[in-house]
Amino acid sequence: MSTGMLALLSLVPIIVVGVLLVGMRWPASKAMPVAYLATVVLALFIWRIPGANVAAASINGLVVAGTLLYIIFGAILLLNTLQESGGIKTIRQGFTDVSADRRIQVIIIAWLFGSFIEGSAGFGTPAAVAVPLLVGLGFPAMAAVIAGMVIQSTPVSFGAVGTPILVGVQSGLSSGSSITNDLLAMVTMIGGKVAILHMIAGTLIPLFVVALMTRFFGKNKSFSEGIKVWKFALFAAFSMTIPYVIVANVLGPEFPSMVGGLIGLAIVVPAAKKGFLMPPKEEEWDFEDKSKWDPEWTGTIEIKDIAHKSGSMSMVRAWTPYILIGLLLVLTRLKSLPFLEWIKSWNVEISNMFGTDISASFQPLYLPGTIFVIVSLITFFIHGMNGSAYKRAWAHSGKTMIAASSALVFTVPMVQVFLNSGGGAAGFEQMPVELANGVAALAGEYWPFFSTFIGGLGAFIAGSNTVSNMMFSLFQFNVGSQIGVDPTWVVALQAVGGAAGNMICVHNVVAASAVVGLVGKEGAVIRKTLIPFTYYALLTGSIGYSIVWYSEKGIFNLGSLITALIVFAVIYIIATNHKRTNVIIPKDSSIGIK
Repeated sequence: MSTGMLALLSLVPIIVVGVLLVGMRWPASKAMPVAYLATVVLALFIWRIPGANVAAASINGLVVAGTLLYIIFGAILLLNTLQESGGIKTIRQGFTDVSADRRIQVIIIAWLFGSFIEGSAGFGTPAAVAVPLLVGLGFPAMAAVIAGMVIQSTPVSFGAVGTPILVGVQSGLSSGSSITNDLLAMVTMIGGKVAILHMIAGTLIPLFVVALMTRFFGKNKSFSEGIKVWKFALFAAFSMTIPYVIVANVLGPEFPSMVGGLIGLAIVVPAAKKGFLMPPKEEEWDFEDKSKWDPEWTGTIEIKDIAHKSGSMSMVRAWTPYILIGLLLVLTRLKSLPFLEWIKSWNVEISNMFGTDISASFQPLYLPGTIFVIVSLITFFIHGMNGSAYKRAWAHSGKTMIAASSALVFTVPMVQVFLNSGGGAAGFEQMPVELANGVAALAGEYWPFFSTFIGGLGAFIAGSNTVSNMMFSLFQFNVGSQIGVDPTWVVALQAVGGAAGNMICVHNVVAASAVVGLVGKEGAVIRKTLIPFTYYALLTGSIGYSIVWYSEKGIFNLGSLITALIVFAVIYIIATNHKRTNVIIPKDSSIGIK
């Protein structure tokens, strides 16, 4: 069978997801069973994978889905605990004291706090922490999910203390016989290049978050209202990305996101309190009254304005659970501390299922869900809760988690069958690799433009930048060598695209939506996050093309041209935004300006 036909067949499950979930707006609980069935049919009858392998991959998917549901439960439990204790009300007031402007709040929580949590834990934890916190502050559930997904880009390559680079890229390249250099040194160098590319593209991510929020969830449905805070958004972006890129190139891949997010918080929050680059009081932006929200925006979790039983709670006491989350995530992830080996020692594993080489395993103590549950229990005592309130928190959390299960029990098995489709009687490689082969055959010297999209496709399918890097790093390295460019830059593009792919990853969207009870609206979320994903992959791919072909084609090549067009478009939009939002409309005019 030809490379093109194999690539087209490999695309079928993705087309099914796109058409049903994004195009026809089916809920994931209905779209993903169809996608799973399509993948199984391809695996059995085209790739000719043994039925035992399909069954083993499906069971492995169910185990992974179970761990995701556990994380979802823990995140919801923490939110419900803080709501019942009165902590959320105090935190909301604290943010109002910094700024009542929702644009400022979302940048601080999603971008900065989310980057720190991503650097500490990864694996979707930022969405599980930041998204419910935003809902607790009064954001529409869908706005919170979109914000949480869009920031799943710049910090992701160095999430979970550098796992996507140190594990994903390194293990992906380790089987390459053509790689004779010191592999760890090469991977560290690639990590530095990844950080540079992320810094360039990530500079606009906070602005994307606020512009999407005001456009889709504001009274005037206006991008302009978000762009008006461009100075603060860029300040917050650089406060994170400058230390981020320095750490990546000086200390290595473990700490860029964690340190960048932490330094960013330390710089931006005090500056915001002093009014630095903040919008004037009279121009603070907020959502309309909740009664006017589109029903599609809201989830099943209703945040109640419950005060602490004593009538008030100190800000430190209210924030203590989140401080503990960050502290425990760091303590249990750093290799230099003794806790990591101990918590990973309890490993539940089902080896070689049905006689295949596929195994399923999980480490209960290492899962972020365990930390969420532990912190919830601690919160019960430090917030002085009563038993009935805490019982309600557990009951509501269980119901919300169960509602998410119908989507995940098909989404993750579909992913596992797709990834484990190699080695069949037909002799084809895994479906994602055959898909990449088809694209590479068509792209030729223009491959750098496509490398980020292939990385993003890997994350879209697998739900993990780490898995995408493991799957495609050696492939990307070899394609770079074949077209005669520095292959380490091509691998860096893969890692950047894999990080950006988290914005549109189906099971990440399902999990983030489930945390706030937004089950069934996954397609609506992906339709919106496709905008920043396309920007991110196209810009970094263009920069990558310009870099790898600079010595042969000079500075004026197709990559630099597209990069320049994107930069000029951004500058034009920001420069003309003030004029558009300050047009004086005559009183008798019927023209509406958005």
